[in-house]
Amino acid sequence: MKKQPSKTIVFITGAFVTHLGWNNWKKFFEDAGYTCYNPPWLHKDDTPERLREKHPDYKKLTELRLSELLDYYEDFITSLPEKPILIGHSTGGLMVQVLLQRGVAASGIAIHSVPAQGVLSLKFSFLKSHWAPLGLFKSANKTYLMTLEQWQYAFTNGMSLAEQERSYDENVIPESRRLLRDCLSSVAKVDFSKPHPPLLFISGSTDHIIPASLNYSNFKKYKQNGSITHYKEFEGKNHFVLGLPTWKDEARYSLEWIESN
Repeated sequence: MKKQPSKTIVFITGAFVTHLGWNNWKKFFEDAGYTCYNPPWLHKDDTPERLREKHPDYKKLTELRLSELLDYYEDFITSLPEKPILIGHSTGGLMVQVLLQRGVAASGIAIHSVPAQGVLSLKFSFLKSHWAPLGLFKSANKTYLMTLEQWQYAFTNGMSLAEQERSYDENVIPESRRLLRDCLSSVAKVDFSKPHPPLLFISGSTDHIIPASLNYSNFKKYKQNGSITHYKEFEGKNHFVLGLPTWKDEARYSLEWIESN
């Protein structure tokens, strides 16, 4: 008898932004008959405005590490009655990849994903977008908060000033530099030869901080071992893909992919 597909979805947000950016996606998939969860990161269960007020001396957040966050999501996922589908954006996409390796999910979708360890890009936009957040020569005892100018370049390039300012106010929150640096460490390691549940990579042609070419390189690292691994690039999409007026392009494609795999 064919195994029944999972009808549970867990959304995993990325760095720098509130988990509330998934609200439209959550409703879209609930309307399609899925049970959806959108847990905030540790120490981020608050409004963007109130979280920004805690910058730069939000000690709990400065101490957050990627391994701790992965364990937190794994504990949440394994408490559910069935293995869910994981949908992650940016750093959330990296966590989807690692959590699939841990065998806790039915399938995964990595949207404009931070790559696994060892997959890098030398594109100028990638290097420029990451230099300030990583702050390799700065203390990790203070949180990092994107400026509007950095947000305009890394996330919302191509949008009007009014859209950029509104999206900044509604989404941007402080971040842990320790966690960002962990994304370059062995905590972000993936065994590309290991069989895995179905995995879809989605990229955008105008993304500065995670270029489409980097997502494609990450996708190509996975060995052809019988596991389902797919890649889809959307034209004209920047890193703010979840909040663009055209967000349903990716949502519909994701739904169709889930129901065909």
